[in-house]
Amino acid sequence: MKILFVTDNFYPETNAPASRTYEHARVWVEAGHSVTVVTTAPNFPEGKLFAGYHNRWWQRETISGIDVVRVKTYITANEGFIKRTLDYVSFMLAAIVASPLLPRCDVVIGTSPQFFAALGARIIAMMRRRPFVFELRDLWPQSIVEVGALRSGFVIRMLEALEMYLYRSACAVISVTHSFKRELAERGIDARKIEVVQNGVDLTRFTPGPRDAQLVDELGLTGRFVVGYLGTHGMAHGLDKVLEAAALLRHRSDIAFIMVGAGAEKRALERRAQELALTNLSFVARQPRERMPALLGLCDLCLVPLRDLALFRSVLPSKIFEAMAMGTPILASLPRGEATGLLEKLGTGEIVAPEDPAALAAAIVRLAADPASLERFRTNAVRVAGDFDRSRLARKMIDAIARQIGQPES
Repeated sequence: MKILFVTDNFYPETNAPASRTYEHARVWVEAGHSVTVVTTAPNFPEGKLFAGYHNRWWQRETISGIDVVRVKTYITANEGFIKRTLDYVSFMLAAIVASPLLPRCDVVIGTSPQFFAALGARIIAMMRRRPFVFELRDLWPQSIVEVGALRSGFVIRMLEALEMYLYRSACAVISVTHSFKRELAERGIDARKIEVVQNGVDLTRFTPGPRDAQLVDELGLTGRFVVGYLGTHGMAHGLDKVLEAAALLRHRSDIAFIMVGAGAEKRALERRAQELALTNLSFVARQPRERMPALLGLCDLCLVPLRDLALFRSVLPSKIFEAMAMGTPILASLPRGEATGLLEKLGTGEIVAPEDPAALAAAIVRLAADPASLERFRTNAVRVAGDFDRSRLARKMIDAIARQIGQPES
């Protein structure tokens, strides 16, 4: 199958959409499919070009057999609704303009979280008279209203109308959670065309192993129980409550927090940490994709926090699967929903109430003194990680798409 994939995040960016698309596309190429990815010059989340890249109208490279075409966009940091929207829209328009120069394809796939990339893919599919597939990673624009980035009103109603158009016009919707599928079906979308392909993990990269002694020394973690958050520092995650939990444990010199990544809230969090005089917490800048397993391997506990919003009952954070693959116990601070249900079923971590610093701190102290529970979580994680092998899930996705658009399955 010849696949054209439209996404504004891609390797070497390291956020969840970029990693999922790259890892899926790599597997598809290995299976004999032809994949062209239309994307931007890598800059997420700081809005700064990665080394070796330029913001040009057309750049082309081959990555792991994937034909990658990068187009010029308005680049900004992942903060501020207006600027981010300009970024999204500029990519959509540039992708559409570039589309006549792209190779022939059998299907056009567009992905969220925000859906301007998917809208661009829909327009390209119409221009080329090819089936359109929508990969649904987030219920946008509902998510931007719930996190407080924009109030409900005329703009949101227009975005919701576009959202429903994309669901209805897609030949197939690939949802990352069962909760999203149920919600779309309740909103009148034909459930028969919605396929669920959960997030997963590249098991060739994320494998249990000894701590990186150089990293331990570099970050001052020798002999300490390490609690880590690795990911985007955004409005959805309630990371200010993690700082408050660290403040409650500042007297415990044997417990250290690390926060790895960047995002819209990073500067505010750094200022707050200074105000709280947190000597037990270190911020680590966004790291290359290749270094993430070693950083996760430093952690005795992997934090998976989200704000206490109804929207987040339906999400399934990708860092859950990376932690399981590394055999790292998970401490989830999430609303009750799909993610908490999965963690309870698999027995790979502990769950506390979201946005509750006291509960988070108490759980950290309790688990630091309970090696038997930590070992049980590690054992369970390694046992079930194979169920979320990204290669298997990539094959499931391409077979689902082939089935929905009437192509032979791989």
